Amino acid sequence: MSEKRVRKAIIPAGGLGTRFLPATKAQPKEMLPLIDKPAIQYIVEEAVASGIENIMIVTGRNKRAIEDHFDKSVELETELEAHGKAEMLELVRSISHMADICYMRQREPLGLGHAVLCARSFVADEPFAVLLGDDILLSEPPCLKQMIDVYEARSSSVVAVMEVPWDQTHKYGIVELDAEAAHGRVRSLVEKPLPGEAPSNLAVVGRYVLDPAIFPLLAHAEPGKGGEIQLTDSLQRLNEQSPLTAFRFNGRRYDVGDKLGFVQATIDLALEREDLSDEIRRYMIQRLGTGVR
Repeated sequence: MSEKRVRKAIIPAGGLGTRFLPATKAQPKEMLPLIDKPAIQYIVEEAVASGIENIMIVTGRNKRAIEDHFDKSVELETELEAHGKAEMLELVRSISHMADICYMRQREPLGLGHAVLCARSFVADEPFAVLLGDDILLSEPPCLKQMIDVYEARSSSVVAVMEVPWDQTHKYGIVELDAEAAHGRVRSLVEKPLPGEAPSNLAVVGRYVLDPAIFPLLAHAEPGKGGEIQLTDSLQRLNEQSPLTAFRFNGRRYDVGDKLGFVQATIDLALEREDLSDEIRRYMIQRLGTGVR
């Protein structure tokens, strides 16, 4: 059993969001709403539901809206209270009390590995989680909670994986499992392999539970794919020192950093809301019935 409980999480949020320009020219991509909730709030909620107590969001320039969202809003709360909007007031207040959240600015976009390294002093010598804001994972219990249970039972760093189409493997970090070992023992990881060179179609999907031993490896990492400090490269080296476990996630995943994935998430979440589902279904039937493509 691991002697230390996983209490801390890092959420890298320093990316420029170029795939959503021009919407992200003046606002963080993490604040783009899925109906009425910004994408990053889903990530924070998963962390909190998994037992995480302290969160560091690694931001970049023009990301102050993230801090403002999770901060107390005195003016808004006063206005809602004055107009007797108790339900909205409780909703707004609950956001600022979700977790103990702090922020670190990544001065240059040097890659995911560098973003995680920025939080080294925050983590200290504790195991920690990393949640990527582009991946919204829905399951019960939450994906991260299941991964933390695996880490604490085996004292082994854990990455979440899912099967993806073979023609999409070049977009992901890809894991090769050791066929002779049990419990998803990882043999190797490779970042965004060239088409036809992927060792499997098991892709890392934005959730990690890691031992702090990763930090010295990140500190000495050389730029990898795309000229960035890749977390995958240091995970491969960590795997050579101590076993790394691949956790097969069984649930729904949305890549909300992709336009299609963002729209799919919005539609599915709307269909699950009591206040929207009936009208959305009627609209979709009407719209699709016209033969619109």
